[in-house]
This record gives sequence, structure tokens and C-alpha cells, in this order.
Amino acid sequence: MANTISRRAAYERTRKRKSIAVAAASSLVVVTAIVLLVPRMPRWDRVRASFFNGERFRDSFPRLLDAFILDVKIFLWATPSIVVLALLIAMARNSRSPALFPIRVFSIAFTDIMRGVPVILWIYLIGFGVPGLGLDRPWNNPLIWGSVALVLTYSSYVAEVFRAGIESVHESQRAAARSLGLSSWQTMRHVVLPQAIRRVIPPLMNDMVSLQKDVALVSLIGPIEILRQAGIDKAKFANFTPYVVAAVIFLSITIPLTRTTDWLIERERKRTTGTRVR
Repeated sequence: MANTISRRAAYERTRKRKSIAVAAASSLVVVTAIVLLVPRMPRWDRVRASFFNGERFRDSFPRLLDAFILDVKIFLWATPSIVVLALLIAMARNSRSPALFPIRVFSIAFTDIMRGVPVILWIYLIGFGVPGLGLDRPWNNPLIWGSVALVLTYSSYVAEVFRAGIESVHESQRAAARSLGLSSWQTMRHVVLPQAIRRVIPPLMNDMVSLQKDVALVSLIGPIEILRQAGIDKAKFANFTPYVVAAVIFLSITIPLTRTTDWLIERERKRTTGTRVR
């Protein structure tokens, strides 16, 4: 038995090394082709000067990095609000009490309406519409209401993620809780939600990656964050390199978040299939 396990482990190691070698070789071929072929394009010199100008990159990077701080702030104050509101909406949709039927209908209408309209349109409607009511400062600030638009929109998407997690908990779990004398609220709080939230963390991270990018849409109603600053620099220098700088800054955040999401998905897969997490 021990010899069989040892041979199996050796086979797996050999197979893994071969897979890594093939992947490295294919990647090297693709990168080499790009490096050799792209500079041979007829107008590569113009594209390089317009999009990959080193001087413009160094000049724009500090300003865009400072502007990116606003994106991070919006993300940090929007994320907790989205999670809390989405969880409440998901719980309302899964409520089985007849007395809460109006709330359940409202939550269904909310998710349908918010998800049925593009995010950018909600930012325009709420970001310009609410300040247009003549509110006093600071409540007439488009930055506030643009952030509110993001919170409301993403809450509708995240609520569906939470709802899927809640519904994935087997009915026997609720029955067991009721047999122990737990109320509906206690069952949801102590039995259903802990299992549901653990299951939806990977897809929830995907929504957070999307939110980090869509924060830039708030710039369309006035605030100078990284995307708007890139547009200002582009107009100033008549060069598109600032947009490339903005893309690099976004990637420095979104790629680690994406890799973390992949790791969480793989970890959950191994946990649910009974294999050891390494």
C-alpha cells in the first residue's frame, strides 16, 4: 500500500513538472512572437509614441496615483454598505413569513430594477438628479450621490449572490434547527448564514473586483479621480500614455484581487471534494 502511494506521488510530481515545462515553453513562444512581430507593424512607431511614451509615463504617474486615492476611498466606504444592504435584501427575499410579503415583493422589485439599468445610467440619474433638488452642502455633492448609485446598483447584484448561497443550504439544516427549538431568525442567523456566506466568498470577491473598476465611472459626474485625471493629462499633452498609466495602476490592484479569488475558489473546491488543501 505504501509503495503504491509513493509511486502515485512520484507520478503526480513528474506530471506536474511536465505541465509546467510545456506551459513555460508555450508562453515563451507567444512572448517572443509578440516582441519580434509587433515592432514590425507599419505604424508601430506612431503607436509607441502615442501610448507608450516614457517621458509622459513618468510625468503622469504621480498625479494619477494621487487621483487614484479617491477611487480607493470610494471603494472602501462603498464595500461595507454594499455587503450589509445586499445581505438584508437577500434575507428579505428568502423570508417565509406571510407578514413580510410586502418587503419580499419590494426586494424583488429592487433587484430587478437596479440590475435592469446600466450602472452608468444610475450614476447619471442619481448623481445629477438628487443634487438637483437643491440640497444644502455637503449633501448636494455629486461624489456622494455617485457613490450611493454604486452602492444601490452593486447591492442588487451582490444580493443575488447571497441569495444563491442561502438557497444552497440544504433544507435538512433548517429542519434540524427547528427540531432543536430555534426560531426562524435564529435558524437564519446561526445555521443558514454561516454556511451560505462561506460558500459565496469567491463569487463575492469577483463582484468586488468589478466594483474597483466601476468606481472610475463616478468621474463622469465631476469628481477628479484617476480616469478623469488621465483625460486631463491626455488633453494637455495630446498623448494617450496617461490612459496606459491608469490601466497599470488599476491592474496593480485588480490582479492581486483576482488571484486571491482564484485561490479561494480552488480552496473551496478542494474542501468540498474532500481533498487536502495545500
